Order: sequence, then structure tokens, then C-alpha cells
Amino acid sequence: MNDNPQMRRIQFRAWHRGTREADYTVGGFFDRYHATWSEEETAWFERLMEEQDADIMGWAMGTIPVPDEWQGPMMDRFLKLDFVKVV
Repeated sequence: MNDNPQMRRIQFRAWHRGTREADYTVGGFFDRYHATWSEEETAWFERLMEEQDADIMGWAMGTIPVPDEWQGPMMDRFLKLDFVKVV
């Protein structure tokens, strides 16, 4: 378990989005990568969680373009979806 209260709060929010698909996508991204994030990357992720699930999922699936403000290395990692387990 993570001893950092900020990371515990972020993890909870990432896994309780409102739709199961968004939970697996956003929560899975957090679980896979958060241990390596800088403060700036953590802040980016917290801002991402303020976006609507429909937008985040659309970006992830490639059905809507990612806005310029979200472009960069973090979004590149997110779009790989290498953290989502398909069964």
C-alpha cells in the first residue's frame, strides 16, 4: 500500500471514475506508471482526471483527437494502453 496520502487519494479517484471502462483505463494507467512520476507528471494526471470520461475514453480509443493541451510524453504513454488487461 502506498504511504503517500496524495497518491492514495489520486489512486482512489482514478479507480472510481463512474464507468467501469474509465476505471480500468485511468486506474490502470495510474497503477502502471505512478511510481515513476515527477511532481509535474502527477499534476498532469490530476488535471486529466478533471476531464470527462467520454473525452478521455475517446482519446484512448482514437475516436476523437487529443487536444493540443494534452499532447506530450504522458499522453503518449497513456495512448499505448499497455496497462489495460484484456481477458
